[in-house]
Amino acid sequence: MSTPAHPSRALGVGLATVATDGTVLDTWYPLPELADAGDGMAEEPGTVVVPAGELEPSLVDALGPDEARGVEVVAVRTVADLTGPPASAYDVYLRLHLLSHRLVQPHGVDLTGIFGHLANVVWTNHGPCPVPEFERVRARLRGRGPVTVYAVDKFPRMVDYVIPSGVRIGDADRVRLGAHLASGTTVMHEGFVNFNAGTLGTSMVEGRISGGVVVGDGSDVGGGASIMGTLSGGGKEVIAIGERCLLGANAGIGISLGDDCVVEAGLYVTAGTRVTLDDGSVVKAAELSGRSGILLRRDSVSGAVHALPRTEGAKVELNAALHAN
Repeated sequence: MSTPAHPSRALGVGLATVATDGTVLDTWYPLPELADAGDGMAEEPGTVVVPAGELEPSLVDALGPDEARGVEVVAVRTVADLTGPPASAYDVYLRLHLLSHRLVQPHGVDLTGIFGHLANVVWTNHGPCPVPEFERVRARLRGRGPVTVYAVDKFPRMVDYVIPSGVRIGDADRVRLGAHLASGTTVMHEGFVNFNAGTLGTSMVEGRISGGVVVGDGSDVGGGASIMGTLSGGGKEVIAIGERCLLGANAGIGISLGDDCVVEAGLYVTAGTRVTLDDGSVVKAAELSGRSGILLRRDSVSGAVHALPRTEGAKVELNAALHAN
């Protein structure tokens, strides 16, 4: 199915893990699709349990109860109405899959209220488990071998559900399901990418891409660097880094960068940072948000932050051999 220009529906058939109390722990949709409401998708939005025959034959063996974990794996079909917020945990998981499968870009689908639909889950090497009475679950699982807990969180690791082509990830624990990683992206071991955030092209990620943040093609987020997201502190502005930018090691930004910008290593620029321009005037950094061709650096003598125009033709170039993924 070709991707519609303005999809209003999403469809996924997959496996859902449901606890004995009815809590949905996860849902895996191997091949999610986008479509228009009138384009062969007559089903009403919602989730229904479907016969095993609707699954790929290789998935059928995963169905059924798992008494040790206190869950049951069922086959489900979910149709999501993308014109509004998600209606259930199944719907949330489908939208997160759309992002990590690169069917939509960050902010391309409504994720309003998702935390209210998602449960805290114990993510283990034996699969997702309910949090209540997990020590009893752990004891039962030890009969199958060592039990490793990866996290206790609402979001699983992306690579346990989706592995996008042309991507390298140094530490799988640091990329959440719902991250959008474009082909050519390398996420090093200390890099982090949250859901509804990520890259739009070839990029080096050695720092933090927080929720909602988008990084353009050819940009480098240096080691230990941080980009403010929209999940904490009540922030509403979507922070973005343009193309061919460098955010230096241990630097940080709370404003957007246009194309061809550099932030000096160790410099953190928030919206309220006082910045001296090349004509001597002083402005809040928020007034520079989104501008291109800027070098942000701190005077090592006075401590003042300066915004200087970059040399014409100067650009950040990533190592082509390194990113030949």
